[in-house]
Amino acid sequence: MLTGPRRAAARLGRALSPRGALALQSVDGALSFALRAALAMALPALPMALAGRADQAVYAMLGSFTTTFGRNLPYARRARVLAVVAVAMTACVGCGAALAAWAQPRNGGAGAALTVVATALVAGLAKLACDAARLGGLGAVLLLFSFAVAANGASTPSDVLPQAGLAACGAAVAWVLAMAGRLVHPDRPQRLAVAAALRELADLWDATGRSRGGASGTGPGGATGTSPGGKSPGGTYSGGAYPGGAGGPGDGAGPVRHRATAAVLQAYRTLGVLPPSGAEWRGRGDTCVRLTDLSWSLLVGSARRPPNDPTGLARTLRRQVRLLVSRRRRAPRLLPELALPVLIAQAGMLARPEPGAGAGAGAGAGAGAGAGAGSRAGSGGPGPVPAGPTTLRAAELRAAALVTGPAHGRAAVLLVPALRMVLGTGLAGGAALLLGLGHGYWAAISAAAVLHSINVRTAAQRAVQRTLGTVAGLLLALGVLALEPEPVELVLVIVLFEFLLEYVVARNYGLGVVFLTPLALLMTDLAAPSPAGSLVQDRALSSVLGVAVALGCALLVVHDRAAVRAERALAACTAASERAERALEEGDPRSFPLVQTRLAAAAVELREADDAAAGELWPAEIDPTELAAAERRAYLLLDRLVRRG
Repeated sequence: MLTGPRRAAARLGRALSPRGALALQSVDGALSFALRAALAMALPALPMALAGRADQAVYAMLGSFTTTFGRNLPYARRARVLAVVAVAMTACVGCGAALAAWAQPRNGGAGAALTVVATALVAGLAKLACDAARLGGLGAVLLLFSFAVAANGASTPSDVLPQAGLAACGAAVAWVLAMAGRLVHPDRPQRLAVAAALRELADLWDATGRSRGGASGTGPGGATGTSPGGKSPGGTYSGGAYPGGAGGPGDGAGPVRHRATAAVLQAYRTLGVLPPSGAEWRGRGDTCVRLTDLSWSLLVGSARRPPNDPTGLARTLRRQVRLLVSRRRRAPRLLPELALPVLIAQAGMLARPEPGAGAGAGAGAGAGAGAGAGSRAGSGGPGPVPAGPTTLRAAELRAAALVTGPAHGRAAVLLVPALRMVLGTGLAGGAALLLGLGHGYWAAISAAAVLHSINVRTAAQRAVQRTLGTVAGLLLALGVLALEPEPVELVLVIVLFEFLLEYVVARNYGLGVVFLTPLALLMTDLAAPSPAGSLVQDRALSSVLGVAVALGCALLVVHDRAAVRAERALAACTAASERAERALEEGDPRSFPLVQTRLAAAAVELREADDAAAGELWPAEIDPTELAAAERRAYLLLDRLVRRG
């Protein structure tokens, strides 16, 4: 057992581990999204470049970054989110241009120092807002980039409104293009959300199949492994001893089960419905709703008994994913292999009796929803009972309250990463100013990119990705600048890099940096041409400085907020489980959808909170077996709710 300095060293090594930095994620719809982002940048920028105002086209490009947000949100919510982001992006450019005109940071002195402070404050506010709104991706970094570019430009008072107007124009074009898909594929976001849930479920069955093949022992109820809770690669525990080896210790399926649960909940949120209950299990709604019900029932049913042929079922689900993400079918069909008789035989689950029928007449205990849906794939079937806005919102708010605690508690969790962001960007920008680096705001942006993370471990991963990606990106930029392209050609190259950036960044941030680096550098050259060697040197030195300062801030700002979050998540999961047990005792199926949603959200938050705490230098002092037992209890209760519904 490690004690004292050795334990601290082990904790530091675990937190700074770059493991996972080079992992690739599966992403659906990346090509169409990248094309949309490139078009949003090209439409306002190219005409200006052709008119001889390429230097002003940069501000329209900054506004077009609006399209990066809300990647796969449903169209109704996307319209609201992107409208707010468009205003924020325009405000960043307008405020930055006003600061540049007033403080003249290019002349150094107090104006430059004031710009560094303002940049740090904008970084912290952007981080806080994006985390509170749960906006992933580059998020706060793009808002900061827009402000920093405008604040370090050569603006005059007469330029402020035109530059803000150009940013607003670019943001408006991005908004229109983001909403244009509604005319062609109105259900595209829903299909992608359901496809993501099926893909994660297929990964879970693959992990279950591998654990069966490598199992060396049997635990309670047939679970493989040797202990009730094991260490996972990221967090404290691997998910507990699930029956049948589904997510049991040492099999690596615990994190996969967590991702599958989160993806299915996200699919329900995207569809605007809650998990079914009662007669709804017999099949409801269109193919997307049926497939989500299928995912839910298979997921929670596997806590009791996993499929007999998990690998075969995984192959079938991935075939269904390909149909969902294909643009050639406006109404995706349900595969025959997911029909009731085939699914029950393949999943190895007992048949679920329908109301008034015998034991073998209905859908499977773990496959009730999807099986019933599959048998009615060719017919309309009863439509889902949509959760009314009030009911659905109340469920989401209640689930959020369960897993995050009071508003002041959630604010405390969000404030620490924002504080890190303020300190990191401020120190990096100040150091660059003192060292006399040209384009010193790049150091602040590099620090922000590393600190736009969850904890110390993800900051270390970002540092590795940022460093490797910057090296490759600088080589690309140097090659482009060596050709001395004309302004119009430079705009076309920037649009190309924007397309490549959006195509790969969701797969791996490091790959995105390969194209983000030349994109940012070429936009700077477009606004104010400089010698290629000087630009590349400034970018390299600023990146090294920013990454180093960011890692230092991540290590020095030690806090217990992540540990408190884990403890709160454990208490919330326990409370949600107790509420589920009371609902089962009361026997009113009408309450089951809300109870299931809250319990599943609590189980997802439990693992996320534990993983976040494990990546900090101040981890949660909670027994891993207690966490594993709480998660296992939650999934078994979800299975009982499904079978009793």
